[in-house]
Parts: sequence; structure tokens; C-alpha cells
Amino acid sequence: MGPSPQTTVRAAGLAAHSRLYQRLHRRYADVWTLLAPGLPERATMAACCDALQARGQDLAGALRILRQLVVERLMVLDCERQAPLEDICTALTTLAELALDRACLQVRQQLDAAHGAPLGADGQVAQLWVVGMGKLGARELNVSSDIDLICIYESDGETTGLADGRGRISNHEYFVQAVRRISALVGEQTQDGFVFRVDLALRPHGNSGPLAMSLAALQDYLRLQGREWERFAWLKSRVVAPTACIASPNVQALRQVVLPFVFRRYLDYAVFDALRVLHRQIRQEAQRRCAGHPERANDVKLSRGGIREIEFTVQLVQVVRGGQFPELRCRPTLEALQRLARAGLMPQESSEALAQAYVFLRQVEHRIQYLDDQQTHVLPTQDRDLAWIAQTMGMDSCEFLRELDAHRERVAHEFDALLGGPQKKTCSGPGCRQREEPPADWNAVIEAQPATVGRRMQDWHQQPRVRQLSDKSTERLMRILRQAGQWLAEGGATEEGALRLLDWLEQLLRRESYLALLVERPLVLRRLLTLLGAARWPARYLQQHPGVIDELASEALFVERFDARAFTRELQERHASLRSTGEDDEESLLNLLRRAHHAEVFRTLARDVDARLTVEEVADDLSLLADSVLALATQWCWEHFKGRHREVPQLSIIGYGKLGGKELGYGSDLDLVFAYDDADDNAAEIYPAFVRKLLSWLTVKTGEGDLFEIDTQLRPNGNSGLLVTSFEAYAAYQQQRGSNTAWTWEHQAMTRARCVLGSPLLRQRFDAIREAVITAPRDLVRLASEIIAMRERLHGAHRASPALFDVKHSRGGMVDVEFAVQYLVLAHSGAHPELRENKGNIGLLERAEQAGLLPAGVGHAAANAYRQLRQMQHRARLNEEATRVAPDRLAMERHTVLALWDATFAAVQHQPL
Repeated sequence: MGPSPQTTVRAAGLAAHSRLYQRLHRRYADVWTLLAPGLPERATMAACCDALQARGQDLAGALRILRQLVVERLMVLDCERQAPLEDICTALTTLAELALDRACLQVRQQLDAAHGAPLGADGQVAQLWVVGMGKLGARELNVSSDIDLICIYESDGETTGLADGRGRISNHEYFVQAVRRISALVGEQTQDGFVFRVDLALRPHGNSGPLAMSLAALQDYLRLQGREWERFAWLKSRVVAPTACIASPNVQALRQVVLPFVFRRYLDYAVFDALRVLHRQIRQEAQRRCAGHPERANDVKLSRGGIREIEFTVQLVQVVRGGQFPELRCRPTLEALQRLARAGLMPQESSEALAQAYVFLRQVEHRIQYLDDQQTHVLPTQDRDLAWIAQTMGMDSCEFLRELDAHRERVAHEFDALLGGPQKKTCSGPGCRQREEPPADWNAVIEAQPATVGRRMQDWHQQPRVRQLSDKSTERLMRILRQAGQWLAEGGATEEGALRLLDWLEQLLRRESYLALLVERPLVLRRLLTLLGAARWPARYLQQHPGVIDELASEALFVERFDARAFTRELQERHASLRSTGEDDEESLLNLLRRAHHAEVFRTLARDVDARLTVEEVADDLSLLADSVLALATQWCWEHFKGRHREVPQLSIIGYGKLGGKELGYGSDLDLVFAYDDADDNAAEIYPAFVRKLLSWLTVKTGEGDLFEIDTQLRPNGNSGLLVTSFEAYAAYQQQRGSNTAWTWEHQAMTRARCVLGSPLLRQRFDAIREAVITAPRDLVRLASEIIAMRERLHGAHRASPALFDVKHSRGGMVDVEFAVQYLVLAHSGAHPELRENKGNIGLLERAEQAGLLPAGVGHAAANAYRQLRQMQHRARLNEEATRVAPDRLAMERHTVLALWDATFAAVQHQPL
């Protein structure tokens, strides 16, 4: 015989204060031992349920008693042993999953016995999927949570009926009956209470809609009628029962219907208004409940700074960015906060503060519900109850209330900052009229602009696409133009920037999310105007890739530089997220690479235009970005390559030209050569096929644009040679072994070559080949003659007017510096190891002077001149201007470069140019 309820309560600790605890111990003292000690898990709960049924309880009774035992156990673990929040929520979620699974199995058996099994169009038994929404979907259930369910069945059809032909009904009728019975089995109140309250109101069409809906009907509904707030509801959805169906491949079809509804392809700032409306409705409902009952105002869930505002803050960023950042598509709030911080979409400090507040508020919520098992989130008004809550959290009442207020204030601050601050109060009493924005007045906006901008806006206004905008889009557009005009008047923007803004907006008027972004993020609009006014090329880039504009919202934009490790880690996380939902097809990965590349190029561009980077730093970052994209593209392409015969391809990618010299500019093509070192008998067929596929990955245009233009003509024997060669053949060609050998101009290219991708062993092999090539003994007169002859051919191909100086190709231009450096490396690196490293033209000129290969001051001056020429070329290309200028404009640089040329080739007794 077990202990009396009174004895048990006296022996208990803090949990005994709960009226619920006391009721449970009075009623269920004889069954406590059926639930195994420790944190309740699926196996121990299932065993307890079986034991209760073995004692004569039906399933409904067994599940209800099990629920009471689980709650009592969690109460003790939580209040007395400070169990982690995750343990409490996971146990409650597991209980719901077990209850729904067993309910589904029993109800299906009953209905099959009466009507036969429901069949789909393919003749297979159609399944019912119970979709958990909200906290159930996220595995975040609280002690007195209801469970939000939507029930979907695979396909329409009919049941098989009974052997005598009776009982046949439609699948829809079958599954509606199933949902009704499952809901009652789990949610009806009996003498043992309930398992969970069941709420089906989130289903399509709400309470007026059918209890069960086919997958095809759901797809049509979400596509044609789904509302913005429903996207937040479906964000946390997952199939929770029957257990046997959860891992079924068919469930993936449901995921493919839900994902594009929740996460849009483009940035989706239009959802801000939808969330504001939803939040306002929730606040109003909370205020209605509190009317005349001020004690109900202290709601840790719905009041200002409560749990709901944390959830909304997280979900809003997920919905806005989850289309392009699949790693954000997770359900649990705490995990999502971590991911937002990792992705740079929320400051780490804010993420940690919201996480701490969330845990604290959820623990308070549990303790409120432990008191009487009521579905409430309002702090108790009795001092002894409040003191008990504080004590179970290791505080006294004053400390507890101070910490509660601090958390809620921080939450409210973050929420208001995200949604643009609290709404302005307006009169709402009798006889008052709501203040509204004045109606859009094109003439007033136009008249406030400078003449050139006003005329352009007037022409623009007459276009049909502008006149046909919705009222909401027109309102947003007017706010943008008013703000831009104000900054223009204040001198915070230029007319050129305003005109380019109009050009950019004209292309995007139908994409309301971009208008919403500029309204929601004034900082983005200001930065956009500045960027557009600075140069022409950024405006063109933004027209080609408008989605990158959201990068302007980042506070870290101007204080960071490209981080290859972080870039690779983020892309791998996105890839893993796509794989987890079966979306990692080739097209998705191609688009993922392109979006990420465009975003990083744009970040570098913004820092460049804002004078945060030097030309050399821009080139370094763009080159490192190209290396990273090549590595990811190669890895992912290999995973999708049908001829893959090993986990990692034994392939090296050798970069030449600007990529090899780490001097990439915006839009530069990549000079690539491919070599493999693989003893497999089929390697000569495998790697050419793979490289062709890889080149397609890198160059094909998708809906997100392209990545790079690729040039492979620097491979052995140029365009007539093999696309991919073995390392042995590549080394023989470059090192003059055999009858088929490299030309001098190919050795010139080798001075700037580097292995941008390959195993450590392949990199070592390439470095050895390169060093052997550039240090080989040479006839210096012949070398100089061949290099000068090549220079003459290039000059002839780019002959400019004598009245203009071409920064790159004219005498005294950048090509002269590059050829002089290539000669110095090929002629002298054998004796001067410091010239062997691929340090770029500026670094090598300094080293050549230090080695005594150039007269004092010549190398240093030429390095500075080359830097100035590169800057001139870079700025001209940014503004889409010609790189040919009046000779006197760069006269000093030109003479300095000619002096370098004379000094370089004087030693071989060649006449200076």
C-alpha cells in the first residue's frame, strides 16, 4: 500500500505549493510508480500508457492519466531541480506526439472496420498527416498548451468498403470523421481531464473550413487564398503523427507545398504590415480581456515585451530572409535566434538577450500554469503565489519582478526597433476622426524636386505601369520619393543619385517587396541614394541584381571585409538546409551560389565606393571570393556528377592572369587551366566530362544571373589542346620536355599563375612546376627580344589615337609594367629567390630594386606609378568612362614607367622604346 496523499505532500519540496500538485497527489497516488523515474521519454511514456490500459483503462483514459503523471514529474524537475527549459518542452511535445499517434492508429482501425481503407488514385492506401503548428511544431509546448493542428490527407478517392459492398464513403468523409474522433479522443474533457486541448482554427478557411483537406486542395488554397499571417503559422509546421508516416517520402510532398508559401524567392519586407496588423489584433484582444480587470494586464505572453513579441521578432526575420537564406528555416525559437546571429542578421548581443528573456519568460509561464493547470499567462495576484514563483527561480519577489521588468523592456525595445517603433497614438473616442496620411499628391512631390529630377519624375508618372500601381504600392512609392526629395533638398543626396534611383525603381515597380524594404528601412534608402550617386556601374549592378540591396541594411557593411571562412561556412549551412528538405537539386545550388556571389561583390562595391578599401584591397577580396566560389562549385558539382568515382576529385584548378595575380576587378573573367593526378584507368574520360559540367555550373545563366566568364585558352596548346590534362603532361609541356612545349608568352603567364584549388599534394606539385619554369636558365637577350616582340603585337592590337593616353595599353601604361616584371622574374628568379613568390607587380618591383636589379628609386617609383594607373583604370570603369585620357594628365606616371622599361632592358643592350 502506497503512502497517503498527505504524507506525500508533506514530504515534497517546493512543488507542493501548487494546487494542481496537491490535486494530482490526492487522486493518482496509486499509479505514480507506473511512470519510470527520471525525465519522461517516449519509451517510458509508452510503457506507462500500456500499463494503464492493462489495468482496464481505455486509450482515452490511459492517455489522460499519463498526462497527469507527466505533468507532476515535470513540475518537480522544473521547480525543485531546475531542469532546463528544453527538457520540459521536449517531454510535453513527446507526450502530444505519442497521444496523437495512438489516437490515429485506433481511429483508423475503427473507420477501416466500418468503411474499408481509403485508397488514392494510385490504388495505394491514402494516409492522414496530422500537422502540428506553433509550439507543437517547434517542440516548444508548455504545461497547459493547447495543440494547434491541421489535418491533411494524401489524395481524394474512396474507401474500399466492406466485403458485402456496404460502407463505402469518399476519402474526404472518411478523414473528416477521423479528425473529429482524434480531436475528441485527445481533447475532450472527462473525469480525468484532457490530454491536450485541440485547436483546429488554423486550418484553411478557419472554423468554417473542413476538418480535413487533401494535399491538392491545400496547395490551391495556399497559392490562391493564403494570407500573410498564415505564413507565420506554417513557419513552424511539421507532421507529428502518425509516427510511421513522418519519415515517409510522401511527406516531402507536403513540405514542397508549404515551403514556397512561407518563404518567397525574393526579399519580402511586405510582411511587416501583415505582422503589425496581427500584433495589433492580439494586443486589442488582450486589452479587451483586461477591461475592468486590471489584474489581468500582467501577461507574460501577450503584454508588451512578452513571449509573443520574441516569437514575432524571430519569425519576421525568418520569413523576410528565409527564401534566400535556407539555414534560417528552423522551428525552435532559441535555435532560430542563434542562426540569426550567425548569419549576421541580428547582433550577437541582441540574440543572447532575447534568448535569455525567452527562457526566463517561458519558465515563468510554466510556473503560472503549475498553480492550477489553467491556460493562462497572467501573473498571480496573491502574494504567496508570486513569492512561490520567485522562490522556484531562486529569487525573492522583488528580485524576480525587477528581472522580469528588465527582460520585458529589452524584448519590447528589440521588437519596436524591428517594426519601426511603437505606433503613434491617435484619437479614437466619440466624435474623433483618425488621423491619416494625406493622400498621395504627385504634383506636390514633383514641385519639391530640382528641375531635372522633377521633369524626369513627371515623364515617369505618365507611364501606365506607374498609373496602374495598387493604392498600397502608390502610398509606399510616394513616401520613398518624398524622403528622397527631402534628402536632396538638404544636400544629403545628389541629383545624379535621384535620377538613377528613378531608373532603378522603374524596373521594380511590380515587386512590392522592394518598395516595402525602402519604406521599412530608411537607412537603406539613404545608402542607396549615396551609392547610386557615386558612380554608374553600381547602378547597373543593382538593376541586374536588385536583391542585393538588402545588404545595405547591415550595420557591419562598412566595418568588415570579405571573410572566406565565414562565406564558405554559411554556404555549406545553406546547402545542408536545402538537403534536409530535398531542395538541393542543381538549379537550387546554382542559384544559391549566384545569390551569395552577387551579395559579396555588392558588399565590396559599397565599401569601395565609400572609400573604405584601396584598389589592392578590392582586388584581394574579389580574388578570394572567386577562389571560394570555385571551391564550393567544384565540391557541389562533383556531388551531382554521375561519373563520380571517389569522394574528392583529384583535380587542380590553376588560375592565370588577374585571378592568378590576385588582381580581379568587377566583372573580370577567370583564366583557368585544369590538371588532374588520378591513377584510375578512366581518369582521362572522367575529368574532361566533369570539367565540362563544372564550366556549365560557372557560366550558365539562371534566374539569378551568372557567375563568371571563363577563359581556358591558356591551357597547353591553347584552344586546340585538351580541356584537361594530366599533371604529368602539364609539367612536361611547361618544362620543355618533349617536342610539344610551352612558348615564352606562356612562361610569362606562369609568373602570375597559382593553384587556386587542389589538395595539398597537388598544390605542392604545381608550386614545384611553377618554380622550375620561372627559374630555368635562359638566354636573356633572346628572352628580352621575345617579350618585347609580344609587347609590340599587343600594342598594335590596341593602338590608340596619339592624342590620347590609354592607361593600360599605351607606351608607359600598365602593360609595360607587367611585361617588365615578367622579364625580371623569368630572367633573375633563379639567382634571386625573393622574386619567385607570386606577390603581384607592386611587391615584385620593390623586391627587384632591393635586389639591385633596378637602379635606386626606379622600382619604387614604378610601383607607385602602377598603383596610380590601376586606381585611374578602376575609377574610370566604376563610372563607365573611357580609360583613355589626355597625355599630360598622367605624364609623370607615364615617364616613370618608361624609365622602368629602359632600366629593365638596358642590361641586354636593347634599344629602349
